[in-house]
Amino acid sequence: MPVKMPVICVTCDSNANSGYSGGRHLDSPSTYSRALAYAGAVPVAALEYCPEELAGLCDGLLLTGGVDIEPSLYGEEVLNHTVITDPSRTSYELCLTRAFLQKKKPILAICRGFQLLNCILGGTLYQDLVEQLGYVHNHPDIRHGVTTLRGSVLYRYFGCDFKTNSTHHQAVRKLGNGLYATAYSAEGIIEAYEHEELPILGTQFHPECLTNLMWDGRTPDFAPYFKYFIGLCRPSSAPDYSEKGKDYSSI
Repeated sequence: MPVKMPVICVTCDSNANSGYSGGRHLDSPSTYSRALAYAGAVPVAALEYCPEELAGLCDGLLLTGGVDIEPSLYGEEVLNHTVITDPSRTSYELCLTRAFLQKKKPILAICRGFQLLNCILGGTLYQDLVEQLGYVHNHPDIRHGVTTLRGSVLYRYFGCDFKTNSTHHQAVRKLGNGLYATAYSAEGIIEAYEHEELPILGTQFHPECLTNLMWDGRTPDFAPYFKYFIGLCRPSSAPDYSEKGKDYSSI
């Protein structure tokens, strides 16, 4: 009997800051869906409706990259002009992510999604690395080193040190409840995390751009990372989190 392919809900970016006057448009870079499909899943776009229904229908959630998170989400005012947000997207993704958390379904959070999930769980962010720490991490063509936590998923597949991409000007400052760092940059920036109880993986960098057609040989091929996540999303093989840990219905 064929194995059921997990269905993964993929969040979308929008044209909110493009200056386009023809209404709100949603899209998702093909790199996310391609990485999931190559790993054995069926990607489904989350078009800013029916969050509860999507959490019920889908086996996992991929929170994608995009513009910045509203500082009000972690109790701060906007720091400077570099902070660009999309309140409508954030509002929807708060509902969607909380629905998946309540069901304790697997979540893979990347870049903006990495920061959003951290804030939902009570964490905070550096709004602008250049102004607050003097670091520049927004170089899409440059690869920089990270060091992983022994025993983490990243360590299991890629060892204690590897190169990755860097396309962000914000970063996790204080980790949210239950999260623990699994990779750091040389400057001490948190590059990845996992959760103590829930099937959650997150990276500040973009692993979907480091596999399949996008892989250029300067980093590990992150296909195994996506396959691991898809494995968590298979009902027949995933650990049972239904009775594990605290109640997340009030997040």
